[in-house]
Amino acid sequence: MEIQADVEERRTRGKVLRQKVQRRDHETVGNVDRDPIALLEESSAGRVSRLIPLRYGRMIASPFTFYRGSAIIQAHDLAGTPNSSLAMQICGDCHLMNFGGFATPERALLFDVNDFDETSPGPWEWDLKRLAASFVVAARHLRHGKAAADSMVYDVVNSYRDRMAEYAEMGILDTWYDRITFDRLLESAIDPEVQKRIRRAMERAAGRTHESLLPKLTERQGDRWRILDAPPAVFHVRGAQTLFESDDDWLNVDDPERVVDDCFGDYKSTLAPDRRQLLDHFALQDVAFKVVGVGSVGTRCLIQLMIDGHGKPLFLQIKEASKSVVARYFKSATVSHEGRRVVDGQRLMQAASDLFLGWSKGPFGRHFYIRQLRDMKFSADIELMDAGLLANYGRVCGWVLARAHAKAGGLAAEISGYLGASDRMAESMIVYSNAYADQVERDYDLFVKACRSGRLEARTDTDMAADFFV
Repeated sequence: MEIQADVEERRTRGKVLRQKVQRRDHETVGNVDRDPIALLEESSAGRVSRLIPLRYGRMIASPFTFYRGSAIIQAHDLAGTPNSSLAMQICGDCHLMNFGGFATPERALLFDVNDFDETSPGPWEWDLKRLAASFVVAARHLRHGKAAADSMVYDVVNSYRDRMAEYAEMGILDTWYDRITFDRLLESAIDPEVQKRIRRAMERAAGRTHESLLPKLTERQGDRWRILDAPPAVFHVRGAQTLFESDDDWLNVDDPERVVDDCFGDYKSTLAPDRRQLLDHFALQDVAFKVVGVGSVGTRCLIQLMIDGHGKPLFLQIKEASKSVVARYFKSATVSHEGRRVVDGQRLMQAASDLFLGWSKGPFGRHFYIRQLRDMKFSADIELMDAGLLANYGRVCGWVLARAHAKAGGLAAEISGYLGASDRMAESMIVYSNAYADQVERDYDLFVKACRSGRLEARTDTDMAADFFV
């Protein structure tokens, strides 16, 4: 009875917060009196200069890809909105494509948030707003209509509300142990088409292994494996097909092999002893640059191929980590290592994290985090979803986000109290998401004009790849 009373007291504290910031106050889009192009240029600073046009080339494909690549703009705008004052570790870039499947160290297939480049302490509702708005932007891109888009937001937010109420009643250990597995999703699915999609996803994920990747990305040269160049997506930093400028500091490192060894040693020191011992069974074969995603294009991202004594491969992904867009606009404690920020945030929010997740510092002070490149990882293909399937996907995303927030913040009861049991928050999020989708389209139009006028340069993958063919 005392525990239940404590939960009710915490719910009441959350409910009282509505007196300061009501749920309808979340309808405002924030501080949109700004130059979105200047914000994009700010976020491109420090990236590999010849890859910045590729970043913009991927973003220009549609308002939805623009939204995916412009987290800094929405973070700026959200800083001008009222917040509930309940801050915790958040994803920071919580759009619908940053959820997916992956294998736990125990080989269970989970569905969870899977991108933490922007993770940082912030208001929980910033994640919910970015997620809800992403469904409206995506629904418009797929021409599903306003009624369908509104219904998706309703489902996302109410799923988050209902699941948060459940986590409010759970002990914190139970919350930390909770995992949203594909088997669990399959058991809860009623629609046969949804069941079919889940089974297909499980089959595809099972085939996405290091061994299946080896013949696609590499070739055997003598007694070693070498990663194949396929610019602009994959290339060797010091190779003939590099996209690095000659004056880049990475090309002026005197002993690159020693730098790789030092960085790898630094990374291993962040792992548990058993993981370090496991890595000792692998020998380094090759390291190459690999462009990933939309928003990350141009940041320094590498892949490292290692082989064990039985000839089995392990691909590690080394990703540059810079200051979170959330931290730029929401005051939080100073971070000493941006790679560790990503790792700590990921471990805090995910139900289970990569076996080899760690961090390191590269030459010239850049920060990195490291994980497996491919280990049964799977992302949903929304282009193949009708409105009903996309709405179902939204309900799962709402559930996953509620679990991540409940685990990371330990504030499930307070958030549940703030949300209440009505549809008020969902109604506000529908207003916000439509208004912000309108803003995204205006920003996208300005972005397209900037590319056409020459202020920004945008190039597609195909266009850049043609530079390397004679």
